[in-house]
Amino acid sequence: MNPTELPANLFKAHLLFQKMSRYPDYYREMREVFLWVIEERRLATVQDLEAAAKERLSADGLDPEDQRAAEEYRDAIVDLCFAAAVEPAEVDSFINLARKLAKARQLSRVLHWENASSREIFNLLEEFCQIPLGDRVIPEAEASGVRVALINHFLSNQLPYIGIAKNYVTIRDVYDILQRSVWNPDRSGRIGGKSAGLILAHRILLPLFFEARPEFAQNIRVPDSFFIRSEIFDSFLQDNRLERYHSQKYHSKEQLERDLPSIKAQFDKARFSEEALKGFRNILESVGEHPIILRSSSFLEDNFGVAFSGKYESVFLANQGDMKTRLKAFVAGLKRIHTSIYHPDPILYRSDHNLLDFNEHMSALVQKVVGRRFGDYFFPFAAGVAFSYNSFSWNPRIDRQAGLVRIVLGLGTRAVDRVGGDYPRMVPLSHPTLRPEATALTIRKYSQKNVDVLNLKTNRVESLPIAQLFSEVTHPDLYLAASLTEGDHLAPPPTKLSPIDPAAACITFERFLKDTNFPRIMKLMVQTVSQAYGWPVDMEFAYDDGKIYLLQCRTLSTLKELERVELPTQVSADRVVFTAKTGLPNRIIEDLEYVVYVDPFAYGELATVEGKLQVARIVNRLNQALADKRFALFGPGRWGSNDINLGVQVRYHDISRTRVLGEVAYASNGVTPEVSYGTHFFNDLIEADIVPLPLYPDEQDVIFNRDFFQNSPSVTTQLVPDLVRLAHVVRVIHVPAVRQGHFLQIYLNGAKAEGLGFLGPAQMRRTEPRPSPESFPVDGGSVPGRGSVTLVGRP
Repeated sequence: MNPTELPANLFKAHLLFQKMSRYPDYYREMREVFLWVIEERRLATVQDLEAAAKERLSADGLDPEDQRAAEEYRDAIVDLCFAAAVEPAEVDSFINLARKLAKARQLSRVLHWENASSREIFNLLEEFCQIPLGDRVIPEAEASGVRVALINHFLSNQLPYIGIAKNYVTIRDVYDILQRSVWNPDRSGRIGGKSAGLILAHRILLPLFFEARPEFAQNIRVPDSFFIRSEIFDSFLQDNRLERYHSQKYHSKEQLERDLPSIKAQFDKARFSEEALKGFRNILESVGEHPIILRSSSFLEDNFGVAFSGKYESVFLANQGDMKTRLKAFVAGLKRIHTSIYHPDPILYRSDHNLLDFNEHMSALVQKVVGRRFGDYFFPFAAGVAFSYNSFSWNPRIDRQAGLVRIVLGLGTRAVDRVGGDYPRMVPLSHPTLRPEATALTIRKYSQKNVDVLNLKTNRVESLPIAQLFSEVTHPDLYLAASLTEGDHLAPPPTKLSPIDPAAACITFERFLKDTNFPRIMKLMVQTVSQAYGWPVDMEFAYDDGKIYLLQCRTLSTLKELERVELPTQVSADRVVFTAKTGLPNRIIEDLEYVVYVDPFAYGELATVEGKLQVARIVNRLNQALADKRFALFGPGRWGSNDINLGVQVRYHDISRTRVLGEVAYASNGVTPEVSYGTHFFNDLIEADIVPLPLYPDEQDVIFNRDFFQNSPSVTTQLVPDLVRLAHVVRVIHVPAVRQGHFLQIYLNGAKAEGLGFLGPAQMRRTEPRPSPESFPVDGGSVPGRGSVTLVGRP
């Protein structure tokens, strides 16, 4: 025979058999894939192939009913048909697909064993990922089953998260995560909620198997990230005999506060295993002498409806010097993160959300800090929080569905905390340059005054006044953030090279919002992720050198707003308690029986820090005493501010039972409420369904019934009898007792920017008996009649 006359398909079949013979354990999966191709290309059906096998058996003088022989003949025909149907260049891709299918099925079997070890799973996962990626993927149903099991085993066991992540997080993603993790393959553990949320958002925006949108591929990045899994912390507790603190969560708040210093001391003395320390060194070697941030990532963090915003620690590290110095600081930072699980705030938060019995575990996320170095300072150009839904709408043109950004110059710490005397720029993504302030004077007043930077020399986050930063730092992009004051006018620098007078600089981000694509990309980002989640989201970010860096993503808790609220029109003037216009949701809060009022003027006159801290403690005790009542809490300026002179310095657990948190801002004592939307404190309010309510008594066309708040008889000493000394500062009004059985009713219409608080009869159906006006004793004086109310403010 002339070799050149051999049929071409014979060569193709021989080449196929050679490649198949390299993987004899996968013949079954290979032929399964070959059969898919034959049917997909409509060359033959299964029935056709079985009929051909029997016909060939008969032709060869064999029994066509011999099942085993029929299967062998059918397999041979499948191989020959496949070889004839595909080009030799395609063969490797289909054989690799069969190998991946076999490994995926092995993975699935092991993942569903009750006692499967992480080591067994990882070994199979590694074998799967060593197979070339190729352009052929295993069937979606099988891939989904493996992805779900892997996500549950290594990332998160929260079902809402798994239901979304299975569509975006791939098998290879899980392998990559483990490659960047400190973990113990002989123990089970997960990377925690914060890390899981970041990974999911990353893959939604920049998918592995599909081409990302050009805007995202060009503009979005995720900083180098590493994961310290929960079993590392679990082993740390066991090795140092610290498991006794598992029951710490069942103690009282007072006991928690007393025990915390001792727990911190015990953790300081405890040691991580040598294997864990080796993993930590590997991370530090990988990042080099670049600043890092250690972020908590507990199992409960960033879950649907319970974000745990700011409840656990985050630790910035300059990460400078030799390995011994850097490792010592790294270990100390990790201990701080784990110790924060025993702080009163997260434990009381868990109690309020019926999560106390959950066996919380702590993991950690390690990220390179985004930014650049300028002398001893390191910081990004900007950072903040972005929301896919905008609850803070001050203009009817604003589209709430387009989202909102809360942005600051420098590190994002000032964007997520209530910082005294400072304001981020609030950017509605439907109208990025629109702002609530109208004049240069008010723009300067409600602007950022200080910038947070990481001092690499002192290894501390420091706050620099704007003038100091502009004097000491030559940052090429500062012109994008600054506007300059000229008389009563504010304007951004005309060009990039225009000089900036530090004394005249004001942070407005005008040029940044007009001259860059940041607003457009950010709007696309939050809407894309929100659509994938099927729920509003908030995303922490940093911006530097023209790129947006995704730092964190979680579902956004939103106020339980009503679609439509109509304010009552037939309310007599003597029953009006207040009116409001700014920063309002659509809500009705009915039948508030008690009003707790911290008098802004009396609070401002307290001469000592201790006196003001005592007010916070009184508020905490009233929060407990009125826990089963419907009450509203009103006080000066900024609840939860870190500046004690601007508001009562409370934490979440101090105000967790109130229905309304009113912030009363008189112009005379300079305690204007911050637009706190997006801060950790604000998120706590929303998750607890507490309505934040800013009140401006000195604004034109606003009513604030100061007589009701200051002169209505108080029951403070009945509720907190040992604190008579500050009873003039913190007043508790039992509304039905002083207003003829009426309650405080609050109607808020955010769309029309109008709110009304008034006294009226009960509106809710009650199962408990309604109190009579005489049922509660009051401090001093008789109950005033309806005619005694004086309206304070401009009519």
